[in-house]
Order: sequence, then C-alpha cells, then structure tokens
Amino acid sequence: MLKQQSLLILGATGTIGVNTLDVLARHPERFRVHGLVAGTNIDRLLEQASNHRPRVLVICDSQALARWHAQGYGERLAQRLGYQPEVLAEEALGDLCSAGEVDTVVAAIVGAAGLRPTLRALQAGKRVLLANKESLVLAGRFMIDACQRSGAQLLPVDSEHNAIYQCLPADFNVARADQFGIERLVLTASGGPFRNKPLEELAAVTPAQAIAHPNWVMGRKISVDSATMANKGLELIEALWLFGLPPKQLSVLVHPQSIVHSLVEYRDGSMLAQLGCPDMRTPIAHVLGLPDRIESGSPRLDLAKIAQLQFEEADLSRFPMLRLAFDALDKAATLAPVFNAANEVCVDLFLQEKIGFMDIVRITEHCMAQFEGYRVANLDDAFGLDHAVRQQALAAARSLSGQVF
Repeated sequence: MLKQQSLLILGATGTIGVNTLDVLARHPERFRVHGLVAGTNIDRLLEQASNHRPRVLVICDSQALARWHAQGYGERLAQRLGYQPEVLAEEALGDLCSAGEVDTVVAAIVGAAGLRPTLRALQAGKRVLLANKESLVLAGRFMIDACQRSGAQLLPVDSEHNAIYQCLPADFNVARADQFGIERLVLTASGGPFRNKPLEELAAVTPAQAIAHPNWVMGRKISVDSATMANKGLELIEALWLFGLPPKQLSVLVHPQSIVHSLVEYRDGSMLAQLGCPDMRTPIAHVLGLPDRIESGSPRLDLAKIAQLQFEEADLSRFPMLRLAFDALDKAATLAPVFNAANEVCVDLFLQEKIGFMDIVRITEHCMAQFEGYRVANLDDAFGLDHAVRQQALAAARSLSGQVF
C-alpha cells in the first residue's frame, strides 16, 4: 500500500492552491492535507477546510486575522466545519514548514513573501513543489545550497520549468548540468494579450486590458507580468538556478497556442518538447505523483483539431522587460533580485492606476542601473537589497507620476 503523502499548501486560496487541491481530491488514498495557508481570502479558506479537513490553518494577513477574531470565527469554527482545526498566525509558518508531520510543501505564495517559509522547508529536507518563482529569483543560490546540504527535493510546478524537467534525463543533477549533453533550454511564451498590439499604443494600456490573458487563468499580478513578459524574465532567472546552465544556453520562443510548454535541445541535434493543454493541473499532478503518472483532471490534447503550432522569435523591442531579464542573467545574484523587487512594486502601482504600463519598464531599468554594484553575500544582504530596491522604485514612481503615495 502507498504511504499517504502529507501536504502543507502555502497560498492555498490562489490559483495554484486551488488547482492543487483539485488534483489531491482525485487521489484521497495517496494524499492528505496537513495544513492550508492563506492571506486574506477567509471564505475560500474555510470552504477548502470543510472539504479537505486539514489539521492546521494559517492566516498570514494580520488584518484578516484580526477580523477573524473580531467576528468570532474561532468560536463557531467547529460548528461550521464539523471539526476543530488549529488556527495560527504567520509567525508559526517557519516551524510548520519544517514540522515532522509534513512530507511535501507546495510553495505558491506570490511574491518575495514566499521565500522564508520555502527556505525553511528546504533546510528541513522537505519535498518542495515550487510555484513561487520570485523566491528563487531573490535567493536562488541560497535555496540550491539548502537543497544540497539537506537533501531536499525542489520540483518545479510552473508549466515551463516542469516541461523542461520532464524532458531532462532521469538522473539529471544540477551540480553536474554540463555533463548531460544539453545544448539549450527553450522557454516558450504565449506573448500575452499585446503580442500584435501596435507599439505606440502600449503606453495607454489599462489594468483591465493587461490582466486579460488569452490562454491562462491567473492572478492579477502574474497576468500583468505575462503582458509585459516580466513573467518570462523571472522564469529565465529561475531556470538559471534550477538547471545550473550558463545564461548563453537559455532562450525564449514565442508560441501563441501555449501547447508546447518548453523544449530541451541536445548536442546531437535532438529536441525534446513537452506538450499539453494549458491547464496547471498537469504539471501539478506530475510533481505530486512522481515517480508515477497520476490523473490530473485536465483535458486531453487533440493535435489534429489544433492543426497548427506557431513559433516566433521574442521581440525585445516589444517586450523590454524580457530584455532587462536577459541583462540580469550575467549578474543574477544581484540584478535578479533588483528586477524582481522593482517589478513587484511597479505592477502593484500600475494595478492601482498610479503609473502607466510602460512606466514599469522605466522604473525597473532605473533601479537596475542604481543597484548594479551591490554585492549579495548572504540572505540578509538579499533581503536588504530587496527592501532598498522597493524604496527606490517607489521614489522613482512618485517622481515620474508627480503623485504623493
């Protein structure tokens, strides 16, 4: 009989968390949910708790937790759910990630906030299913070091990196990446909603237009990142750490259908690709079930019906955030965190309609120039850099917009 895998899901109420729980529900004999971690979406968290009955709930947003107590959720919890889970604040998250009862941690908290708990899980030797690219971008070297010291498994959930992982040899080792005959890793990108939009019209793009992704259902921040191609830039940096290959062996190809999720080109001329419908349950099921292939619930791919697959070179004049990400690869320990932090601040301000769409590029480029010489020797340096860049990005945004915020 299979031993049930015990999971802690960071970011349970987001897109990755919801899809992970959907896959888990199809295999109750294989998986059980030990804990669910959320930010502000208490109603969805309670619905998930009712369905999956985790022992622990964590509410990371302090205001949401205060409302929880003020509105008496705790007193009525057992009556509402039919059992009594433990409810904890964000401060308990590190210990929970390293707890002996947890086998696997799904790291799906959006943004730099996901780094510390993910790192704790890796230091504890857990199996970590990574869907938070920003934490690897901010501190990739420290995360990979933690894996090598503890024996933790770091498995990619993002469809592109998961596709690459599926196309690599079974014995691939990041520490010996140059020994597997790999010529190039090719990350595919849909091109987002503005792939054919006239360049002169990009400055007038609104948040509503930017979050309308043609293929994927994602959160607002990730959707904007897809529209600017910052998302693909972050994935390039993530691939640098995950697969241990130099920047010259990383590339991006625009593929509007989002059917080929990424490719690996080998020195003998072979090119392996992973294909599938654009459904996050496929990569989630892949890493959950390893080494087995398990049912995901995703629709089957009908290539005859699709008939054609298109590929285009990535236009760096249309997607300058991708150009900045390529620039960051050569100094990834420093410039990758700068790229990430500046972009996070700018996307938030853009969604609030405080800066324009192309201001995201201007401010990010400004911050990369300002912090190019910064040295990151340890994790404190990485967090210090992250904080300083955010302050610089805010100052630059105020200067550009003439607003006080």
